[in-house]
Amino acid sequence: MHARTVVIGVGNDARGDDAAGLQVARLLRDMLPPRILVAESSGDPMHLVATWSGAQLAIVIEAVSSGAAPGTVHHDVSPRLTHPWQGSSHALGLADAIALAAALDRLPRDLHIYGIEGADFAVEAPVTPAVQAAIRETAQAIGRRLKTIAGGTGIQTNFASFRRHPR
Repeated sequence: MHARTVVIGVGNDARGDDAAGLQVARLLRDMLPPRILVAESSGDPMHLVATWSGAQLAIVIEAVSSGAAPGTVHHDVSPRLTHPWQGSSHALGLADAIALAAALDRLPRDLHIYGIEGADFAVEAPVTPAVQAAIRETAQAIGRRLKTIAGGTGIQTNFASFRRHPR
């Protein structure tokens, strides 16, 4: 049986700010009820499609590079296949997974994408302070919303757009 709600953190721990999605997922794993699947992914499109298949709500968090200030959190509900901020450090990215899932009729009913703007994606670089702050704030915001949803009888889809801009 597939989880009705899944959260997928995408990234690479060895590439600085690219670990943002993974770290959000790790924080959420400790916050959320066990009936919400929290997964980690390297960004492989087939893994993403397999993880969110059958879900009513999927939330994907990954680091992005659009030129916005580091730590900016972009949020999109039911994303299109391309977005100005959807830059990925992966050869195949989230847009490819969305296109594949659409072709296979395996998109979740609701798909929410959180992109955390990174600054340093170098091998073995640490996560930068602005991204660390965004990771905590994003996990808290998603956690609050999902706890509310999980407490109800169904999935609600009226997430308010969440954008964090560095101070």
